[in-house]
Amino acid sequence: MNKLVEQLAPEYGFEIAPVEKADVAMEFTHPDSAPANLRRLALARIPTVCGTTGWYSELPAIAALFQENDTPLVTSPNFSVGVAVFKRLAGFAAELLKDQTEYGAWAWEIHHDAKKDSPSGTLIQLVETMRQHGYSRFIDTAASRAGKHPGTHEIGFDSAADTITLRHSARSREGFARGALKSAQWILGRQGIYTFDDVLFPPNC
Repeated sequence: MNKLVEQLAPEYGFEIAPVEKADVAMEFTHPDSAPANLRRLALARIPTVCGTTGWYSELPAIAALFQENDTPLVTSPNFSVGVAVFKRLAGFAAELLKDQTEYGAWAWEIHHDAKKDSPSGTLIQLVETMRQHGYSRFIDTAASRAGKHPGTHEIGFDSAADTITLRHSARSREGFARGALKSAQWILGRQGIYTFDDVLFPPNC
């Protein structure tokens, strides 16, 4: 991700600079190091886009630190435009089927074998979205890690009569990098704590 961000940054009007001279920081590291990195960025008052997952238990405290320092933060488990749209479709499907008790549901993903968190933050967020839209029945959740796959997420509903399957497959990590750079453009001049949905979709969209 960091290499892709560096490669694509000029298309978005950015150039790579040392952190102390940066107008905006991109945090794509490791769950063990992300919280400390984010605290340093908040104290340095550098607007930040964070795509690292696996540390969200510390998000309330990190968000409070950014707010105390009047510094904006965009954090998301996934910066793909396609995944953001897919999440909304999954929520809408869950809402439509929440009272159709003959339908069971599943959520599944596959990622490359070097990915640290399993299930991913994206899959967890998809299931949470289904819950938020009223689907209260059991959702069977599974994650596979193999090869160099950039990421596929699938949501499904099954009954004796039929099956409904929604799937998003990434072809590369470029979409994630472009979404993060779009967020970096958007965050400049703002205050507050945001998600990628805030970047992509206007209020009440």
